[in-house]
Amino acid sequence: MKKNKIKNTGLEISEISFGTSGLGSMPDTYGYEVSENRAQETLKRFFKGPVNMLDTSRNYALGESEKRIGRAIKANGGWPKKFLLSTKLDRNTETLQFDKHRARKSLEESLKALDVDSVDILFLHDPEYAKDISEVTKKGGAMDELFKIKQEGLAKAVGLAMGKINIMFPLLKNWDFDVLISHNRYTLLNREADKMFDYAYGKNIAIFNAAPYAGGVLAKGPSNFKKITYQDVTEEMLMPVREIEKVCKKHKVDMGAAALQFSLRDKRISSTICGVTSVDSIEKNLAWAAAKISSEFWDEVLNLPFSSDDPEANRVWTPG
Repeated sequence: MKKNKIKNTGLEISEISFGTSGLGSMPDTYGYEVSENRAQETLKRFFKGPVNMLDTSRNYALGESEKRIGRAIKANGGWPKKFLLSTKLDRNTETLQFDKHRARKSLEESLKALDVDSVDILFLHDPEYAKDISEVTKKGGAMDELFKIKQEGLAKAVGLAMGKINIMFPLLKNWDFDVLISHNRYTLLNREADKMFDYAYGKNIAIFNAAPYAGGVLAKGPSNFKKITYQDVTEEMLMPVREIEKVCKKHKVDMGAAALQFSLRDKRISSTICGVTSVDSIEKNLAWAAAKISSEFWDEVLNLPFSSDDPEANRVWTPG
């Protein structure tokens, strides 16, 4: 699988990465549970490649995602060579505190749960949900702590991972990040992150584009899955998905393949993060990435209308 360099860190990442929020079991978000056994089988398959990056977070499934990965790492005899492990500094979910002390504690909790001494990539995660964002951004705050952690050698690359572009874009301009994660904001349905991606690419910030399936609907189809970006939607709101589906059927293209390759074909994007919760989901992503799609399809599907608004503006976030 094609690999891309992450700035000047010496790290190389496969063009597809796997995200693990659902792997910890988050039924409130995804609508289904994931058993421990299913998670371990999925992680065993990941260790076989060719995808080389696994992304998690301290707060995914209230810590269960990292714990399951930690158990898999131990069963595997350690983290595989040339594979990349990514996690995130997170706020306290109860107090919403996110100062430098919370950032450091978040890292310590992650290293313990993952059963590792350091990680390859470390993100500051979702500062928009902190009680006071100035705890993150002030001198000596959580963001400065992130870069201090890199200086200490506990992470090789550091970045920003969040949703709200109106907060994220200014932050990108104020710190020397190696990488960013944006989710749900550069898909066949939505291009809110487009200008931010232009800026990041120009600054040699590696771009990880997460959630190319808009929370699942572009993989499962609007008849099977009536949510967009984790939110229940009306039939009218599903119409743009149905228009994409029509073009896919006309050209005999799996909609999941179209959604994934929309991201893969963008030269600005270093890696596309796809959530996986089963061995089958890993194999399906690999098949979609390899599918042949005609230029005629792209000419037609890229002419469909899309949104540039915040796709999660009305979302009520829950941690489970």
